[in-house]
Amino acid sequence: MVRISTGSGPRPVTREEIVDAAVRVIDRKGPRPSMDDIAREAGITKPRLYRQFADKGDLFTEISDRMTKRAFAATGSDMTLLLAPPRAALRRIFTEYSSGILEHPNVFRYLGQAPVLQQSGAGVLQLDLGRAAAGKLTRMARTIAEAVPLETSGLEYLSRALVGAVVAITDLWLSDSDRPSEAQTVEFVDQATELVWGLIDGFLRRQGIEADPDTPIFATFAEVNQARSAER
Repeated sequence: MVRISTGSGPRPVTREEIVDAAVRVIDRKGPRPSMDDIAREAGITKPRLYRQFADKGDLFTEISDRMTKRAFAATGSDMTLLLAPPRAALRRIFTEYSSGILEHPNVFRYLGQAPVLQQSGAGVLQLDLGRAAAGKLTRMARTIAEAVPLETSGLEYLSRALVGAVVAITDLWLSDSDRPSEAQTVEFVDQATELVWGLIDGFLRRQGIEADPDTPIFATFAEVNQARSAER
């Protein structure tokens, strides 16, 4: 007699659902979650968790990828900084970015404060994550620069500097309390806006471009290109 499975075994749990569970645990318990707590929150055993994630580093990477995508979503389209005055555009970006961070402040702390992890052949995981974020920013900046056109040499250095600065000041903003006050958040947005604009402005000035942060940068580039064409 052939036995037919009734499908009554444990329901498969996806990587996405485990990340959801990990975020809930980190939100509640802080930036040092245990894999036992995460498995319990996901409604599975720890061996089943490890069938989906090879180790803590694998889960760390997945959480970071999710949060990085949310952070970049705040930047809008690649044309945001071109069509709006840079200072206003950056202020909007960091206002949305800070709102996203405040939804899960402990997750950012987890990503920034987790013990340095090693992956086989991958080097230090935290550094690799910084490289990934900077690489994505470089690709976005290169798209804009080539559309202008603008010299792309040094964009990788600019991107690394921007990512490093934003991560550092976000950590500072979150360091004084479990949840920053409205005044602290306003200060963070102000400081982030001016710091990032200062880095971008320095990059442009090295190419002989003086941009007004309260004038759409697209208009500045148009004037520069017109002047360069007249010199030819």
